[in-house]
Amino acid sequence: MIRFKILSFFIPLMTLAPILFAQKNLQVKVLKSANENKVDISIGGRPFTSFLYPDSLEKPVLYPLRAASGTVVTRSFPLESRAGDPTDHPHHLGVWFNFESVNGLDFWNNSYAIPADKKKLYGWIRTDRILETKSGDTGVLTYHANWTNEQKDIILEETTRYEFSGDGDQRIIDRFTTLKANKDAAFNDAKDGMLGIRLAHELQIPDAEDAKLLDKDRLATGNYVTSAGKTGNDAWSSRAVWCKVFGKMGADSVSISIIDHPKNINYPTFWHARGYGLFAANPLGEKIFTNGKSEKNLHLKKGESVTFRYRIVINNGRQTISAAQLNELAGSFAKK
Repeated sequence: MIRFKILSFFIPLMTLAPILFAQKNLQVKVLKSANENKVDISIGGRPFTSFLYPDSLEKPVLYPLRAASGTVVTRSFPLESRAGDPTDHPHHLGVWFNFESVNGLDFWNNSYAIPADKKKLYGWIRTDRILETKSGDTGVLTYHANWTNEQKDIILEETTRYEFSGDGDQRIIDRFTTLKANKDAAFNDAKDGMLGIRLAHELQIPDAEDAKLLDKDRLATGNYVTSAGKTGNDAWSSRAVWCKVFGKMGADSVSISIIDHPKNINYPTFWHARGYGLFAANPLGEKIFTNGKSEKNLHLKKGESVTFRYRIVINNGRQTISAAQLNELAGSFAKK
């Protein structure tokens, strides 16, 4: 994708129209580790994120996410420790995709914190194959995973393609996930799903707890805004084509935006966007988001499949990305 910066020149007694210069995509490198279950993604020679799929995690994740400046925009816990980071919800890790209720199993809330005698109630997503890695103007990572119970019986087969790109102040992740039913699979309407990001503390909506932080440079300054005009905590349970969280991180204004796709089920999605740092798009949580007025269940028969498509956009600079720019990005994504 090509974006533009505007350079203006002052000439007495006249005004020139803006002159536009293209800002080209930087080269993306996608490198699979030889001895770890990890794929590293760098953009313009700088680390961007890693795809992690070790057996110790209950699901594969992208972790951490960085802005073009190098600033980490996701929470460190539970893989690392950073002063001031909250330690709630250990299943909130980087960027992930799963759901609270599939054939009665909770994939969303599974983590190391679940007692052993309760693990049978939860589901795992186990990545078994990296299908493709490609570097270039757009980096590509494709993998195969199985959604299973504790005994490793396969309920769903997942094939996900990531496309990574970026320029001097923007990073984009396009995710295309197809779930194929290995047996009849019921996604029963539930609050916790589906594409999730756990935000760095600075991008949380401020609350009284921030006054306790010793590092005043890391105070929460976040806010949400949606394409439908909802802001702050009112973004939660609302529907919109896109939702943006933004705030100050150091000297920069930083934003993360998630864009829905018109081919997704129940478009435009409901936003499970919480002030404490959970940022998620969930098209299958309609019952709780509408206070029981309607609900959305998804049932796949054996052999049937469904595809989910999302775009994540990370920006940093003097000001955050505008609604007009996000609408443009949503329009281009809708064509993919």
